[in-house]
Amino acid sequence: MFELRTLGSRLAGAAAVALGVSFMVFLLLHCVPGDPVDVMLGEYAAAADRLALRARLGLDLPLAEQWWHFLRGVLHGDLGVSLVSSTPVAQLLLEHFRYTALLAGAALLLAVLAGLPLGALAALHSGRAWDAAASVVAVLGMSMPSFVLGPLLIIIFAVQLRWLPVGGAEHAAGLVLPAVTLASGLAAVLARMTRAAMLEALALPHVQAARARGLAEWQVVVGHVCRNAALPVVTVLALQLGALLGGAVVTETVFNWPGLGQLLVESIARRDYPVVQGAVLLIALTYIALNTVVDFLYPRLDPRIALSA
Repeated sequence: MFELRTLGSRLAGAAAVALGVSFMVFLLLHCVPGDPVDVMLGEYAAAADRLALRARLGLDLPLAEQWWHFLRGVLHGDLGVSLVSSTPVAQLLLEHFRYTALLAGAALLLAVLAGLPLGALAALHSGRAWDAAASVVAVLGMSMPSFVLGPLLIIIFAVQLRWLPVGGAEHAAGLVLPAVTLASGLAAVLARMTRAAMLEALALPHVQAARARGLAEWQVVVGHVCRNAALPVVTVLALQLGALLGGAVVTETVFNWPGLGQLLVESIARRDYPVVQGAVLLIALTYIALNTVVDFLYPRLDPRIALSA
């Protein structure tokens, strides 16, 4: 019953959010100065050519009608055609999204491998040197924006040491620097949240009772502490997964990574309305899907949620 109710509410919420996102993006795009016709024909094109192209692209229609055509196309699985390259938007998104998914997946793996152990060590050694060192590392990771960290890594590892390529996806090594850049902030957030959640779990009565029964410390941590600390960590992880897609816009631009973020930036510059609308809608739907998955994980992590629903 809980799952069916949750599924229905999440699907309704997803539809409402997607509708609102499509409308807001469409409206804001048309408020931005510039005209895709100028980009395609140049500012000094003949008036007749400009009018003909505008009519062919449907840009002469009222904004409400243009938005309705876009929305109707989405409902039928058609995101339209790029105004610049005449390529179907769905094809462009598929080509670039796989690079973004690869980058986000690598960044997530690095963040989990670094953030969770760092936070756990800080909690288990609270008030000691490990805790202080982990806090310093976490603060540095959270305070260093990607547009600063990225160029620093390029200067050190690509220009000075020449260990890794500057950017691009031609070689597998080109994934390393953008993945590290994108993972740094997420690892810091995970470390802080893991520390806080484990400290709270360590103070619970049943954890103290497990220690009193003579269980080994690793049994207490793995069997009791980690499970109670998992819920807030998973919640933050899901929220940060959506942020990875947003952060990839800056990181992909810095490292010339051919993902969805770079496509979005280029399409905004070209006033390629269908591509921008499709890319933002895809990011929004991905974010909603991730949070829906987490909603269904909650009862598995904490059965009390299902019982109270």
